[in-house]
Amino acid sequence: MTATLYYIHDPMCSWCWGYRPVWDALQQTLPKSIKVQYVAGGLAPDTDSPMPIEQQKIIQRHWHNIQQKLGTEFNFDFWTKNTPYRSTYIACRALIAAQQQGFHTQMLDAIQRAYYLRALNPSNSDVLVKLATELSQQNNLQLTIDVNQFEKDLSSIETQDRLNKEILLAQELTQQGFPSLVLKQKGKRYSITVDYLDYKTSLAQLQQIILLNSK
Repeated sequence: MTATLYYIHDPMCSWCWGYRPVWDALQQTLPKSIKVQYVAGGLAPDTDSPMPIEQQKIIQRHWHNIQQKLGTEFNFDFWTKNTPYRSTYIACRALIAAQQQGFHTQMLDAIQRAYYLRALNPSNSDVLVKLATELSQQNNLQLTIDVNQFEKDLSSIETQDRLNKEILLAQELTQQGFPSLVLKQKGKRYSITVDYLDYKTSLAQLQQIILLNSK
């Protein structure tokens, strides 16, 4: 009996980056009956206005807090090398554009590493196209992403429509923010604990639900 585990997130959510090692470990140990579905919840809508200085300070404090609690690596050069924007929808659209070519998880990884480790700004379309170009040049991929098609899809109405649907789905699934986990089985939904330090907490909860529903 199959079940769906929804991962509600945003590629530019710092707590999602902090959760990344545990999320990767959880996926590797999930029962085969559970399929994963990513849902981009859209943390911040499009804007051309630079992020206010006070908001920049608040987010930097979040980064320091996550680094202190979880040991997550951050490159704080981002805040001096870029003009930050409180805008993540375009990064979410990049995931959808990449997903249409089968490169969803690769693009998510590229965006997170660009933002948090390379001090690049995924709120800018040229950075996202650069990441797609880098993906197209990786020799370890069986397929090659079409960068021109990615760039077209990044700004298409269809991609924005898909993002709107994902945002609505995220809001329907949970109000707990990002990241969140929700399991759907037999028409029922179960909120799964997000433990930032140990994947086994979520795994045990998932296994218990699967076991109960199998009776």
